[in-house]
Amino acid sequence: MRVFTGEELKKYNGSKGVSYIAYAGKVYDVSKSFQWKKGVHQIRHHAGRDLTRALKQAPHHPDLLFKFPVVGKLAD
Repeated sequence: MRVFTGEELKKYNGSKGVSYIAYAGKVYDVSKSFQWKKGVHQIRHHAGRDLTRALKQAPHHPDLLFKFPVVGKLAD
């Protein structure tokens, strides 16, 4: 499984059509989600970042991420 550093993850911010986010150490490909168009979700969340803390305050459960492919893990 590929290991992403924080700097590598930033490259997948949606600007080139690929949106990855990290949550709880895993990196998810959310590119095909209409909720993540152009790497932005609900104006406040941006792809290419670790959203572990931010998703603790989300109005939905993080289990929604489990429907997206895991493409790697985030380096410590």
